[in-house]
Amino acid sequence: MSELFSLTGRRVWVAGERGMVGRAIVRRLASERCEIVTAAARVDLRDQAATFAWMAANPADLIFLAAAKVGGISANDRLPAEFLYDNMMIEANVIEGARRTGAAKLLFLGSSCIYPKHAEQPMREDALLTGVLEPTNQWYAIAKIAGIMLAQSYRRQYGCDYISAQPTNLYGPFDNFDLQGSHVLPALIRKAHEARLANAMTLPVWGSGAPLREFLHVDDLADALVFLAKHYSGEEIVNVGSGEEISIGDLARMVGDIVGFRGDTVFDTSKPDGTMRKLVDTGKLNGLGWNAHRPLQEGIADTYRWLLDNSDTLRTGPATA
Repeated sequence: MSELFSLTGRRVWVAGERGMVGRAIVRRLASERCEIVTAAARVDLRDQAATFAWMAANPADLIFLAAAKVGGISANDRLPAEFLYDNMMIEANVIEGARRTGAAKLLFLGSSCIYPKHAEQPMREDALLTGVLEPTNQWYAIAKIAGIMLAQSYRRQYGCDYISAQPTNLYGPFDNFDLQGSHVLPALIRKAHEARLANAMTLPVWGSGAPLREFLHVDDLADALVFLAKHYSGEEIVNVGSGEEISIGDLARMVGDIVGFRGDTVFDTSKPDGTMRKLVDTGKLNGLGWNAHRPLQEGIADTYRWLLDNSDTLRTGPATA
């Protein structure tokens, strides 16, 4: 497939380069003939003046907007204002900064949580704004929807080549494994690891175990984002996923087997399940020529090995990448 946007000789900035997704994008870009723009010191992207000043001093041809405050159900429930305010400020400042500095292209990273709670499965891109959101993460979802609309409006009003990708649930190296702020898969990995070390008889899991979820290794996501930057230019959003789903119960048992936990999985039905099924339709991306390739079991095993080698990097609380 011919490239619409060549990375050769381009200056590329990954906003959120210290987060799980940002690091994966930087790893993927290492095989491209481009110059990666990095921040010598951490810039608070919620601060408009500081963001504009840094972007003016470090102009980029292509921007991957992966910076965000992220977290699981517990963090969303405890910090709704932060999830809404921080994410809206980050995306607004970077997108406007990109226009002011003349960036040739920007890819905004959204989330599959933008889709309605009762969206038809698998969720197509045109399901956006067709129903109410899942209450357990609506603050983050609304912020991401605002970012999508901002990118689309800049394309319409200013002619900016800004695109948006919506990934499914992600996991991999540099994930947040803190039990108070993490998503389900890294939380299960850490719980199973600690249960094994303690010779515990049970592994507690939030909810009934019945909800179905789709997971994508972050290195697969990074490859898809670079692919989209090269080959896609359009106002319509694009889903990025593995195309496969697994119940939380089966996931917990898979994680337990990989980690070496030999006890029983126990479900706490007093905790919320969230959406019962959340699978994205990846037909548009597959039609462009990209498909995920890392099997879930292999990806979890790689992630657990990374955690064992980097246990000192464990974060606490919701992460701002």
